[in-house]
Amino acid sequence: MGLRRAAPSLTHACEAGTGDWFPAAVAAPVHAAGVQPERHNCAPIDARQRLAPASLRAVSTPPDIALRPARPGDLAALVALEQTAFAYDRMSRRQYQRHLGSDRAILLVAESAGELLGSALLFLRRHSDLARLYSLATAAASRGRGVGRALLSAIEALAITRGIRRIRLEVRRDNTAAVALYEGHGYRRVAALDAYYDDGADAWRYEKTLPDPAQP
Repeated sequence: MGLRRAAPSLTHACEAGTGDWFPAAVAAPVHAAGVQPERHNCAPIDARQRLAPASLRAVSTPPDIALRPARPGDLAALVALEQTAFAYDRMSRRQYQRHLGSDRAILLVAESAGELLGSALLFLRRHSDLARLYSLATAAASRGRGVGRALLSAIEALAITRGIRRIRLEVRRDNTAAVALYEGHGYRRVAALDAYYDDGADAWRYEKTLPDPAQP
């Protein structure tokens, strides 16, 4: 299973230094679907606001699966997972290298007995409580074991520690497994995006408001 929002030929705008979430080629179909594309500042987050391991330990996971921040040593496994999880829109090795350790992103992996079973990538932006879930991928052998649910819960828990109140994502309309996962996790459909992906596939946009840790 895989979720991805942009076309494979597009470099993420934050990587390119434009400070925008929507490259022009992605913004066009969004606008055509009646949704005004947004422009966002992706300047680095304060380095002191790094991943909080305690938040990961609090996430319920299957007994044989561990969640942790991705490390440089995971690069080959991440690229291999990318090739099997996505028929289109694959991230390159160079893109993963940029995201590893970046203050603009949270990149998590799920593993069991040293084998990488899934990954999740969340993009952040400065002075905003909105983040974008860019990618969620699980290995075929791990499906049905709760890996996707665990990664999604962990991403949300870490997002809250970074001051994020809302997470937004796009998913292919024909990816019924991913749609069921997000709707079951409390995401609500907010827009229909026609011809959104590079291969012409349509997408749904979903959004979720996260719990406010200040509220009892």
